[in-house]
Order: sequence, then C-alpha cells, then structure tokens
Amino acid sequence: MKKLLLPAIALAIPAAMLAQSATDAYTLSQTDLRGTARFMSMGGAFTALGGDLSAVTLNPASLGVYRSSEIGATLDISFRNYKTAGSEGSLSEKQTKAYCNNFGYVGVVRLDGTMRSFAWGASYNRTASFDRITNGYTNPTQTSLSNYIAAFTNGTYAGDMDFVENKYNPYADSDINWLSILAYNSYIINPNNRASDEYVGLYMNGTHGDAVFQSRERGYVDEYNFSFGGNVSDVVNWGVNIGITDLSYTRDVLYSESMEGAYIPNSAGKFVNGNAGFDLYNSQSVSGNGWNLNFGVIIKPINEFRIGLSVKTPTWWNLQHAAAAETDYRYTPAGSGSTLEGNEYTDGASFDSRLNSPWHLNVGVAGVIGGKGIISLDYERIAYPDMKVKHQNGWYGDFVSADYVNQDIKDYFQAANALRIGAEYRVTPQFSIRAGYAWQGASVKEEAERGDIEVLTAGTDPSYTFNKTTNQLSFGAGYRYKGWYIDAAYVYKSRSSEYHAFADWDGFRAPTGKIDEHTSSIVLSTGFRF
Repeated sequence: MKKLLLPAIALAIPAAMLAQSATDAYTLSQTDLRGTARFMSMGGAFTALGGDLSAVTLNPASLGVYRSSEIGATLDISFRNYKTAGSEGSLSEKQTKAYCNNFGYVGVVRLDGTMRSFAWGASYNRTASFDRITNGYTNPTQTSLSNYIAAFTNGTYAGDMDFVENKYNPYADSDINWLSILAYNSYIINPNNRASDEYVGLYMNGTHGDAVFQSRERGYVDEYNFSFGGNVSDVVNWGVNIGITDLSYTRDVLYSESMEGAYIPNSAGKFVNGNAGFDLYNSQSVSGNGWNLNFGVIIKPINEFRIGLSVKTPTWWNLQHAAAAETDYRYTPAGSGSTLEGNEYTDGASFDSRLNSPWHLNVGVAGVIGGKGIISLDYERIAYPDMKVKHQNGWYGDFVSADYVNQDIKDYFQAANALRIGAEYRVTPQFSIRAGYAWQGASVKEEAERGDIEVLTAGTDPSYTFNKTTNQLSFGAGYRYKGWYIDAAYVYKSRSSEYHAFADWDGFRAPTGKIDEHTSSIVLSTGFRF
C-alpha cells in the first residue's frame, strides 16, 4: 500500500481544501410548502388571505386580519415513494414520516381609533425536510470517476500525495484536493511514471463497466417565528416577523464501479490489463442556526377583495460541517495473477462556513364570492442566484466571501417561480370544503443541467442532485364549533430531480439517475380561538 496508515483525527482545515460548494448552498436552501391543514388544503395561497397560523409565517401582515386570539397545532403524516431510473431500469424506496410541523399562538388586542387592532404571535414551523433516498445502476458506463479525478489531479506531483510515517500527512500538510489524495493512494488514479505529474484513470479504449450509486439524505430546517402587526382603518394590515432557524443535515453516499479490460496496477507495481473495482463511501453532516426577517402588507380596498405582498430576507446561516470518506479497491490482472486489494480513508474534517439563502418575494390576491366562497392566487419569486457563501480565511481567521463559489452559484442557478391557487366554500356556517394547487419551476440553468458546463462540488463527494419541477394537489375540509376548530387535508406532491454521480466532462456523460418523488400526506390541525 502506498499509504502508511495514520490515526484518523478531526481537523479544522482551510476552506480551500474542503469547503461549501454552490451545490451545497443550493441543497441547504431548499424549502417545502408546509403548514396547517387549512393552509395546505388551499395550496398555500395565503399571501393576501391571512388569518391563519401558517399564513403569519408566509406574510406577517396576516396578523392584522385576526379579530381574536388563537392557539393551534398541526400533525403531518407523510408516505413517500422514491423511484430512481438509471440505464438498467428503476429502483424504488418507501418511507413514512410523522411529525408536528406547526404550532403557534396569536394574541390580539382590539383598539379604538385609526389603529383598530394590534397582534403578536409566536410559532414553530418545519420549513424543510431533506429526507431522500436514491438508488441507481448504470450499465454500460461511458467513462469512469477515476478518469475524471485524473483530469483534475494533473499538475500535482505524485510524491506530494504520499504519506511519511509520523512526518507528512498530505490531508493535513498540503492543499491538494482530498479526493485526489484518496484516489491516488487507492490506485484509482495512477501516474504515467513515478516522476510524472500527469495521471491516468482505470477506463480506456475497450473497457466495459457498470456503476452503482446509493445516496441517503436526512435532516430538516425548523423555524421559530416571533411576529407583530396590526390593522389600520380596516384597510391596511401590516406585519413584521423575526425567524430563528435551526438546521440539521446528513448525507451518506456510496458510489461503486466494476470494470473489465481496465488499466490497473498488479501486485508487482506494474500496470496491466485486467478487472477493476472500487467503492467510494462519503459521509457528511451539517448543522447550524440562523435568522431572517419578513415584512408584509395586506390591503383591503373593498370587503370582497384583498391584495398581499411580503418580502423575506435571506436566512443568515452559521454552519458547522463534518466530513469523511473511505475507499475499498480490488484489481485482478487478466489471466493468472494475484489480486491487489485494500482500503483507504481520509482524515476526518470539520470546518465552519456562512450561507445567505435566497430572497423570497410573494404577491397575492384574494376575493370573496357570494359571501360563502373564497378564491386566492399567489406568485412567489425565489432568488437562488443571490445566495452567498463565506469561508473562513485560514485556520482561525475571519469569514470572507468565497468569490469562486458565488460565481458558480450564478453560473448554475436561476431564479425560481412558483404559483399557488386555493379555494374554499362554506357549506354551512360550521363546515367548509377546500382545494388547492401549487407549482414550482426549475431553479437550475439548462446548461448546468445538460452538462454543458462543469459542475464543481467540494471535498471528496463528487455527486450532486438538481431538483426540477414540483407539483402539489390538495383538498380538505374544516369544522368550527364555537371557538374550537378541526381541519383535515390530503396533499399529493410530486417532484422530479436528477442525480449525478459526478460532473459530465470532456464529452462523456457521467452516470445519472432520474428521481421521481411522490408524497401523500394527511394533515390534521386543531385549535381554539378566543
């Protein structure tokens, strides 16, 4: 083995070696449409409606619509089905989750004069769930991850990636890409000769192979909101919201290749034709906290019509990252010969970063029809190109703008548009029925999705996932008795995504999987107005 094994230790490392990438920023900035059963059954189209615990989070001017205090909670039970389609068919995974995604309180004080009421609120909302399972298989492959690593390792002196017992550890003592170091010491990439700084991968003319990829993501974003607002002359409702956020994210990834007719080393250290196989395991976790602001107004020029507007600032995140990787490899020369096999691992790494999530702009209109019906329409603009990343300057330095990452963000992503429509009909004074639809468009530029530009990741995990469109259809009902209420909703959500094992490069298409995610949710809310 090339590597003299050293104990794996947790290192605080310069951001240039393992850092937050544009794809990481994108993943951690995703949000879900979540809230009370009434909110969900009407597609979340509440920017102009207000008067709902979840609507306060969407547009804090919703507080001005309240005429009485309220306390309530929501239970969400979700059944998810993930189907990943590779070149060899599709694989499915199922998952069931149950949690309280919303609870809150609104207090109202009625006033005399121009200011008709003042209200304040406190609430909890789960704004994102990162849970996703991806399994895929590609046969045959057009290239190998090893060739991709070799390409970006060119120019690195091989001796700088060797370990010297108790003296030199390239993970800690150099600024060489960690994936290059790991691949070199696993014979996944090899120099043309010992003194060369040019490398070759395992895949060559005549090589045939397949690839397996597995990814499991878990985590959430929780938001605690503190809001206040009021009503002016029964025409203008205003509100301000302060959000305190908490994030937890983990990702475990396996990428495996098996090849025949590969360019491999044998046990004597010479390169021959043979069979090759390697597994790359990556594990990473991110935790952190942040805060944001939300400002909104709802204007009611006439009783039957409302216009709503809200602007939500980025969430300013302070994040802590941890990552580690490992390889298993096996190389068998054609014909007779002994197999070269083993495993290698990186040191554990930890580092801090800063992230500004996208701005959100919501505009909505709502109307009352015949005193019994409500219809509402929302438009949302999510400014993904405005995400910003900061890395620590040196071991314990200040945080500075990661200009190269921020340029990648602008190169890969575009602003996303979302539309939501909802309707409610009061069958009796106590009983109402509801329906809604929500759509969110793609936030990834076509050239990045097609592989026309190289998509860069950080650390030792070259994989990434791009979300495409999301559709959500819902319906529900609610019952009121004196101050008590109970609401129920059924929500069906479909989201399409594409998983990339690594970036497309040099005209070759890396293994990919098209992910179809389908979620059926039952949402139950209950509360009391007083």
